[in-house]
Amino acid sequence: MSQSPLVRMDLPHLVTALPGPKSAQLIARDNAVLSPSYTRGYPLTVERAEGAMIHDLDGNRFLDCNAGIAVCATGHCHPKVVAAIEAQAAKLIHYSGTDFYYENMVELAEKLASLVPGGGPRRVYFGNSGAEAIEASLKMARYHTGRERFIAFLGGFHGRTMGALSLTGSKSVQKKGFGALLSGVTHIPYANCYRCSYGKQVETCDVECVKVIEDQLIRHILPAEDIAGIIVEPVQGEGGYVVPPQKFVDELQAVASRHGIPIIWDEVQAGMGRTGKMFAAEHFGVNPDILALAKGIASGLPLSAVVTKPEWMRWTPGAHASTFGGNPIAIASSLVTIGLLESELMRNAETVGGYMVERMRDWPRRFRHVGRVQGLGLMIGFELVRDQESRERFPELRDRLELMAFERGMLILGCGPNSIRLCPPLVFTRDQAEFCLDTLETCLQLSQESST
Repeated sequence: MSQSPLVRMDLPHLVTALPGPKSAQLIARDNAVLSPSYTRGYPLTVERAEGAMIHDLDGNRFLDCNAGIAVCATGHCHPKVVAAIEAQAAKLIHYSGTDFYYENMVELAEKLASLVPGGGPRRVYFGNSGAEAIEASLKMARYHTGRERFIAFLGGFHGRTMGALSLTGSKSVQKKGFGALLSGVTHIPYANCYRCSYGKQVETCDVECVKVIEDQLIRHILPAEDIAGIIVEPVQGEGGYVVPPQKFVDELQAVASRHGIPIIWDEVQAGMGRTGKMFAAEHFGVNPDILALAKGIASGLPLSAVVTKPEWMRWTPGAHASTFGGNPIAIASSLVTIGLLESELMRNAETVGGYMVERMRDWPRRFRHVGRVQGLGLMIGFELVRDQESRERFPELRDRLELMAFERGMLILGCGPNSIRLCPPLVFTRDQAEFCLDTLETCLQLSQESST
C-alpha cells in the first residue's frame, strides 16, 4: 500500500477501523485453538515490525510503547541483529551447550561477567526465559546455603513456573487453581512509600518494609539460618513500575549481610539498558550475589542468564541444565544487542526517558486522575487514581486508557493494580516520545472531562 508523502513512517497511521477485517478473522481463529490463559488487552494483530513501529494484518501502523513487554531492546528487526541471526543460522543452529562446547557461548558469558557491577570473577548459567532464570537462582541458593526458605515481596512478579510462581506476589489469579506451590516463601511489602502499608508518609518513611525482616520475621517466625535467599526486583515491574528509595536498597543489603542471606536480584524486566544503565541495580550501588536476566538480553530471541559470584555456583555436573539454554542463534543476537546498548542505546534510553519523565512530572497537577509518576530511563510508569485527595486506585480508567491509546495508534500496557507502563524499544526517538505523551495527555483530558 503506497503512503502519502505527508505520512511519516516513524509514527502511527490507521487505515481501517480496529480491528480490521483480516485482524478480526485471525482473532476468531486464535480464539478457537489457543490457550484461554493468554491475556490480550486489545485486539492487536502483528504482521511485521521495525524499530518502534508495529504493522497489523490490515495495514495499520502503531507506535510500540511495549517492546514485546520490555523484550525488544534494540527495536524490532534491527538490521545488525538480523544480520547476526542470519549468519549464525547458516553456521550452527543448535548443539546443546550444556553437554558440549561452542565459542560464542563462552564469549557471551565473559561479556556478561565483565559487565556486572562490583568487579571480580563471575560465573554464568544460561536458560531460555525469565522464569527459568529464577528457577535456577532458587536451586542455586538452596544448593549453596543448605537452607530452604525464601523472602519475596508483595507486587513482585518472577514468572509462572511453579517455583517462580511461588515467589510471585502480583495477582491471585496467577496462582488460583494450581494447588500447593513451593513451601517456605514469605511475602512482605515492597518499598511502595506512596502507598506505604505501615501508614508512613514518604517524607518520614524509615523503610519499615525492610525492618520487618529482622523485627518481626526473624525474631518471631523465620530463623535467619533457614533463609536461603531474598528475591527482589531493583525496580518492581509487573507490580507497578515502582522505583524504591535508596535507603530501601541500603537497608535490605545491610539486613542480608548481617544474617548471611544472599539477595537474588531479578533484573528480568529492568535489566539490559532499559533504565539507562546496563543493570538497574547500578542505580543503587549494588554488588549482586545472584543476578537474573532475560527479556531484553537478545532482542526478542529466547535467552536468559544467571550471573553470580563464583562461590554461589559450585553445584556439580548434572545438578542443573537446559537443552536449549544458550542457543547459538540467541547468543549471536545477544552479543550484537549488548554492543548496541553500550554504543548508543543506553544513552538514548537515559536521554529520551529523562525527557519523558520530566514532562510527565506535572501530570498530577494537570490531571486529577494521575497519581504518582516515576521511572528510570525508558522504564516509566504512572498511576491512575479517582482523585488527588484520596488517591483511591482507578483500575477501570487504566483499562480504558489502554484501549483509547490503541484506537489512536499507540500500544501501551497496564501493570500493578492501577498503573500504565511505558517500556518502548530503546531506539525510541524524541518525536516518538512527543507523540506518545501528546496522545496520553489527550486521553487523560478526555477522561477528565467525561467524569465531571
